[in-house]
Amino acid sequence: MGARKSKFYHPFSTPPTEVIDIDEAVIRIGIGKFQHTILYAAGTCFMADSVQVMLLSILTRKLQNDWEFPDAVSSQIQSCLFAGATVGTLILGPLADKIGRKPILIASASIISCFGFCTSLITAYQMLFPIIFSIGFGIGGLTVPFDILAEFLTAETRGWYLLFIKYFWTLGSMMVPIVAYYTLEVYYSWRLFAGLCIIPCLFSLVCGTLYVPESPRWLVSKGKKDEALAILRKAAEANGIDPYKVFPIGIQLADQEAEHADFSELFSPKWKSTVLRLGAIWTMYCFCFYGAIMVVTRIFDDSDDPDSLDFDYVAIFVSSAAELLGTALTIQLIDRIGRVKTLVGAFFSAGISLFFLCILTDADIAPRAVLIAFALLGRAAEMASACVVWISTVEILTTEILSTGHSALNAVARIGAFFSPYLVVESNPLWFVGLVFLIVNMVAAVTASTLVETQGMEMGKAVLAEEPSSQQVLVSNYKKMNSKDDVQHS
Repeated sequence: MGARKSKFYHPFSTPPTEVIDIDEAVIRIGIGKFQHTILYAAGTCFMADSVQVMLLSILTRKLQNDWEFPDAVSSQIQSCLFAGATVGTLILGPLADKIGRKPILIASASIISCFGFCTSLITAYQMLFPIIFSIGFGIGGLTVPFDILAEFLTAETRGWYLLFIKYFWTLGSMMVPIVAYYTLEVYYSWRLFAGLCIIPCLFSLVCGTLYVPESPRWLVSKGKKDEALAILRKAAEANGIDPYKVFPIGIQLADQEAEHADFSELFSPKWKSTVLRLGAIWTMYCFCFYGAIMVVTRIFDDSDDPDSLDFDYVAIFVSSAAELLGTALTIQLIDRIGRVKTLVGAFFSAGISLFFLCILTDADIAPRAVLIAFALLGRAAEMASACVVWISTVEILTTEILSTGHSALNAVARIGAFFSPYLVVESNPLWFVGLVFLIVNMVAAVTASTLVETQGMEMGKAVLAEEPSSQQVLVSNYKKMNSKDDVQHS
């Protein structure tokens, strides 16, 4: 009789010698050139976001001065960016869970680049509404490149490495005052100013198209394990590791339990409490973060004549550079004292700093250096809170709902950002603005203190920390039974 054939494997195939899960696979590729390339592509996306926000905070004041439209219109134009981002996140995020991360990255960068260029061509302020809304729609997809990068990192490296992406945001914020000075004060061209501000997104589009692969975690969740393994081997090779040593012939990736990637899943018993708390934190953080950018621009407009502009570009630049300090401090603290303590401290510090910045400016009793110091501290603390919120979110949500959940949270956050221009409008006294910043940041700090600590956890496993273990349930039931027996005996 001939040899009996296996019913599981093709006669000419090599039986699998090992089955590993996606977390183990990501550990094996290490950290190196591969992640650095994705960091650059994702980082320039974040830079594009910060550039557009800073651009609008300066450009709307410039156009209001030239075209003489009221304050309400200026706030509406800035709010269009966040309204578009809200719609974009609700559409592009779930789409990324269905068709993949990379197509959404490319689509987002393309939209921002195209409509960003259109900004430089407008001939009336009414044209800004659909254009800015479209830019915001593209920005709504920028959670996706962040998710791609997170899914190529291990639990031990994710915290500090993801924070590097925030440096790109800060570089964008710092770039805009410099570009604004030369284009508005030297060449007297706001069109040149708007046109140059699309450069970061063009870089992101090119890098995303050429160098960023699809997420292996997403591929595994869709049953495309061979494609995922091929990408992981390329990643290992790019990092200087022999791909067939860490992923030998015959190795297989373990199946990953699929979950429904729709918004209803976010309100299932498993996720409802966590998502509601994250949603509140995202809304308050975005309201204060973007509001801080706009109020600093308002405070450091040195002109006493309402019909002219005289921006203090140095002060705006220094306050933007403060975000470097916020990111650096977060890198030092996040893996030492944990995510939750860092986030609570950041919200508390931001509220106090912005409150005193606004109060002292309103009372006109502090020198310029003191105001710059409080602006620096406020912007640094708001950046620190942003860093931790983004990292905690990708660590809490599972792969199958990551883009959907992240996008839903970003959407409600943009609702908070939508209202921030109406807070910092000229008609509101600065003492009132500072008081609102203080209250919102304090409420955010209290809410953040209720989150589960995700330091050192694998992605998507944090929610299990909030659920009672089977052993805890058995102990609880045992105690209940004993208490009933005691009552009966008595």
